[in-house]
Amino acid sequence: MIYKTIFFIVFFIYKGKANDCIPRKFNYDSIVCVCNSTYCDSLSNVEEPKKGSYYAYTSNKEGLRLKFSTGTFVGKFNYSLIPDENQMSSLSTTVTINRDKKYQEICGFGGAFTDATGINIKQLSELTQDNLLRSYFDDNGSKYNLGRIPIGGSDFSTRAYTLDDTKDDNELKHFKLTTEDLEYKMPFIKKAKVLSPKLKMVGAVWSPPIWMKSNNKYSGPSVLLKEHYQTYANYYIKFLQAYKSHGIDVWAVSTGNEPNDAWWPGANISSMGWIPFQLGDWIANNLGPTLARSEHNETAILVLDDQRFYLIEFLDYILANKKAYDYIHGIAVHWYTDDFVSPSLLDITRDKYPSKYLLLTEACVGSKPNDHPKVKLGSWERGEEYILNIIQNLRHGVTGWMDWNLALNKNGGPNYINNFVDSPIIVNPETDEFFKQPMYYGIKHFSRFVERDSVRIESMETNDIKTIAFETPSKIIVVILYNMSSESKNITIIDSKSGNIKMTVSSYSIHTILYK
Repeated sequence: MIYKTIFFIVFFIYKGKANDCIPRKFNYDSIVCVCNSTYCDSLSNVEEPKKGSYYAYTSNKEGLRLKFSTGTFVGKFNYSLIPDENQMSSLSTTVTINRDKKYQEICGFGGAFTDATGINIKQLSELTQDNLLRSYFDDNGSKYNLGRIPIGGSDFSTRAYTLDDTKDDNELKHFKLTTEDLEYKMPFIKKAKVLSPKLKMVGAVWSPPIWMKSNNKYSGPSVLLKEHYQTYANYYIKFLQAYKSHGIDVWAVSTGNEPNDAWWPGANISSMGWIPFQLGDWIANNLGPTLARSEHNETAILVLDDQRFYLIEFLDYILANKKAYDYIHGIAVHWYTDDFVSPSLLDITRDKYPSKYLLLTEACVGSKPNDHPKVKLGSWERGEEYILNIIQNLRHGVTGWMDWNLALNKNGGPNYINNFVDSPIIVNPETDEFFKQPMYYGIKHFSRFVERDSVRIESMETNDIKTIAFETPSKIIVVILYNMSSESKNITIIDSKSGNIKMTVSSYSIHTILYK
């Protein structure tokens, strides 16, 4: 009871004011913001901008973090005179907004409640834990409204495991949640749901119980044994029931995290391969109807949950199955090959399967073999990777963007196969602190302001100024732009219905601009 009282006192103090970043410099090109049990930077809610004025939030490589400013529109503009995209290349300082041309609705932004996330958060004091969770899920934080849960273990666990490791348990009598679920996932999901009541959870299996697989191993080449097709569908239901019994509803499940990892020589990440037409059969005859008959019949099914370059051919085999097509709601993609694969594949997929939404369900930096060290505290370059990838994916029809681990340690773990990576928040339990990296603010420039059911509207970008724009359900226009240049730019944002915004944007800076 005392703890709850302290929590709410701190909560209301936190809600009542905006705190500035406490910067700390490490060896890289920008800063982190330091948080502890008594202090953490935040944004306070402000009234909507009045007609003729705008709000701007700025972060940059030099150390600004969501710095708030206001301004007014200057004059009107004849929309018929706005140059086309070919002419725009020579007008590097002009950004045009056309709110009459609309695209996809936005589902949201979030990250994953891995075992590693929970292990790291739990090493902090309870008040510091609360500040970390508020940083992500509170209205004054990032306002995350999506979360991902590994069903069983992932590589960001301290061991390989599933939720039923009893061999040949065809009736799943020995299915049970693990210590990891009860201590490292559920407690923090529950707290996050208090802060973000509209939080939608997505579940994904890395490996089924290995006795269901052809190779009887957690990793390596494998498929689901046909005699266990229905058992595996029942395994999903058991998971949904178990989490619901603890007050956690799961909005969507994927058909398996990165199934194609199973076919990569030497890959030791837990996974199970799928032959595409067999996956279609399993969805059509097992997972789909089993979910439909259960109390979880509103749970969405996401297919693929793998890299962009698998989109067309892999999906075509699955969605050629009419029954499977009808059960599938969305297509989940990961970002790890986005540097090498054109985003036009997203456009082709969206046009070919317009009733299936696209959702990016995993992204992180530090995953490449030559990424050393894995954690680069204060790397603006890594924050820029997030910013540009979010803009690119959302400009090509993706409805939401989910980060990987919400929090890691200074080594980028724990991870039982030493597959360490970076994270937007790094914990430092020795001093009961955590560090918000540029990646954190890169996502926040989107997640804090682009609420669910916002609609993307047309915005023209230039070589140096990357842009994206939205209209929220409350009719606020949100323009996000990133200056990739090493030089400051004088820019004009042209909106034919509101007028012009003239502003100077510093080098390597992201800006979120709001107006009616």
